[in-house]
Amino acid sequence: MKEHTRRIWMTIVGVLVCGFSVGMFNFSVLGLDPFQVFTHGIFIALPEGKPGFGTVYAVVNLLMLIVIFLADRSKIGLGTVINIFLLGYVVEYSSLLFESLIPNPSLAVRFIFLLLGIVIMCFSSALYFTADMGVSTYDAVSLIISEKKKWKFQFCRISSDLFCTIVGFAFGATVGIGTVVTAFFMGPLIAFFNRTVAEPLRYGRQKM
Repeated sequence: MKEHTRRIWMTIVGVLVCGFSVGMFNFSVLGLDPFQVFTHGIFIALPEGKPGFGTVYAVVNLLMLIVIFLADRSKIGLGTVINIFLLGYVVEYSSLLFESLIPNPSLAVRFIFLLLGIVIMCFSSALYFTADMGVSTYDAVSLIISEKKKWKFQFCRISSDLFCTIVGFAFGATVGIGTVVTAFFMGPLIAFFNRTVAEPLRYGRQKM
């Protein structure tokens, strides 16, 4: 399989599986991911007469997309388009699937879904990051900083996750154990899957 074809499949599978993992994350009801905390905080802070959360979320992403276009337009591509137009549906239907299969999950089951969701999210993120065919607006932030400043990606991701968590919490958004675990462990886990799975898949082990 040619490298370009591998990159396309890594992007499509990575983004869609990432949406499935977010459905697991949401099903656990143990805390939103840092970017969701950030956008919920902004939504809460807006005055009366504000638009719905979906509109606010779209506007925040649009503003970030403009900044990313100016900073590094190479991060905008197939993965970005799938994130914008398909990811929400995958998250919605996977969440409904889990709720129909397990209508009254115990705390233990929810915790298992949280841990599995985070691991799968990091694995799938590594796939479409390494494919380098566009990423979500939030994912692009830590990637651009890492590349331009020559800092390790995991530290950039932890910093951006902590920033979003702190700002969102300051504005009144709810923070749970899932938020904290994600903020501290997503960066290192994505870096691990980049090194051990995604990069060998794209370039081949003989080139590593």
